[in-house]
Amino acid sequence: MEGNQNLLKELNSLLSDELTAISQYMVHSEMANNWGYEKLHKHFESRAIDEMKHAEMLIGRIIFLEGIPVVSSLKKINIGADVEKQLFHDHSGEIDAIKAYNQAIILAGEVKDYATREMLEKILLDEDRHVDKIEELQDQIKHMTLPVFLSTQVG
Repeated sequence: MEGNQNLLKELNSLLSDELTAISQYMVHSEMANNWGYEKLHKHFESRAIDEMKHAEMLIGRIIFLEGIPVVSSLKKINIGADVEKQLFHDHSGEIDAIKAYNQAIILAGEVKDYATREMLEKILLDEDRHVDKIEELQDQIKHMTLPVFLSTQVG
């Protein structure tokens, strides 16, 4: 089924966002692992896996719509030098993703591609959950202080 060219372009932009997020989360995951923060390592790793699933869904949809998935384009990756900066950059990236998915959902509706819109809405719900979890961790740091928070992330 041939898809709308503007929507395919938007889907490839979202794919680039997801591939960028995967890279950022994987680096943050390995940094947390290196620092001995096992729980944070698993948090970031799990998030990277979620983003991989989103990328897979986008690739499948682009192919179904007879487009060519562009997997060689990454956007700016923001690696945090410490946990607070990592969470800040991850939060910013998720907020940007929510805006991009909302725009793509509107476009999919305008071109009457409701199956794509439904898929994008499902991913959007995941991105909302990601923001909620990051904000939860940021709130814990504020309430506990960073040293106490980090002590809870070991093992």
